[in-house]
Amino acid sequence: MEVLSSFWADVVRVWNTGVFGADLGAVFLGLLILTAFVFGRGAFTRLIIGSLKRLAERTSSDLDDMFVASVEKPLRFVFVVIGLSVAVNVAGLDGQRLVWVGMLLRSLIAFTIFWAVYNIVEPLSVVINRLLAHLHTTASAREALRSFFLRLLRIVIIALGIAAVLQEWGFNVAAVLGGLGLVGMAVALAAKDIVSNLFSGMMIFLNRIFETGNWIKTPSVEGVVENVGLMTTQIRQFDKALVTVANRHLAEEPITNYARMTNRRIYWKIGLEYRTTQEQLRKIVTGIRDYVQSNEAFETDPNKVSTFVVVDAFAGSSIDVMLYCFTKTTKWGEWLGIKEALALEIKEIVESNGAGFAFPSTSLYVEQLPLGEAEAFPAAAPGLAKAPEQQASGD
Repeated sequence: MEVLSSFWADVVRVWNTGVFGADLGAVFLGLLILTAFVFGRGAFTRLIIGSLKRLAERTSSDLDDMFVASVEKPLRFVFVVIGLSVAVNVAGLDGQRLVWVGMLLRSLIAFTIFWAVYNIVEPLSVVINRLLAHLHTTASAREALRSFFLRLLRIVIIALGIAAVLQEWGFNVAAVLGGLGLVGMAVALAAKDIVSNLFSGMMIFLNRIFETGNWIKTPSVEGVVENVGLMTTQIRQFDKALVTVANRHLAEEPITNYARMTNRRIYWKIGLEYRTTQEQLRKIVTGIRDYVQSNEAFETDPNKVSTFVVVDAFAGSSIDVMLYCFTKTTKWGEWLGIKEALALEIKEIVESNGAGFAFPSTSLYVEQLPLGEAEAFPAAAPGLAKAPEQQASGD
């Protein structure tokens, strides 16, 4: 009996101080409560979140619907944190263990709060869009700015959340940040190119220098813009190679944006032969001018563009007629077709007027040979040629 009594006493002692000095019954009860809260969050979600969704559906704005959807998961997690807190209190932990569990609970609460704030950032993008709508920028530029602000705001929220959790575990965040001051300065100096790229990207967005889909040309690259980021811009060259350029380089270079052209230019020097008469020149110039002025493909409004068809110069081997005009289209393929039709028409006009196109040539005039006239070589009559030895003997 003494053995059984001793064994029972050990069982009671283990039951009373079995887990972290807490009563096993209280621990099991706490685990049961935590399990109930974990499995009960579905009902909690249907009750609380369902009510919030129904209220949001009654309004005409989508902002409150987005807000409810963004806080749904954090609210589900809050219910679990509440269950954990109740379970700890029921388990009756004390001493240092209770301190650790308390810090864990407060850390989870801080995590949940900043998680909810992080998710709320997305609905705030609607407000940011409304603010950016007042800027005279395109949709692609506004989207890039919105993405930038959201990313920056999320980074700040994450940093604050980490600081709040560290503060709960006894870290002096202010002292740590102060100690990182010198390191921050070094990092700032090392990251000056990153900051430069960031502000250059902002300048590109705000000034609308170029946008996605634009054909641009710089001293270093030419192609179609595929993506304008905060740090870099991706440009697809015409050989289909993708070039990634830092925004600070683009901000420092002159940029030609062909997508902003109002018209495309044709500038030719048409060389005619020098034997072309004055009357032929007049008819050729008039014919080309009439074709350009009457063709709907060309822009001839003097308030918009300048158009010239004139005899321009007496070149080394041709009389040059200058053609300077603009097409209405800015599309490269259409412009090539118009230019081809113009070239064929000019050839028809020149040939129908009996003239011809000149080509580079050089004329050489010789007044006299430098050594005088060449001596004529006497040819021997057929059949009278003699051997040298016969000519010498006189035979």
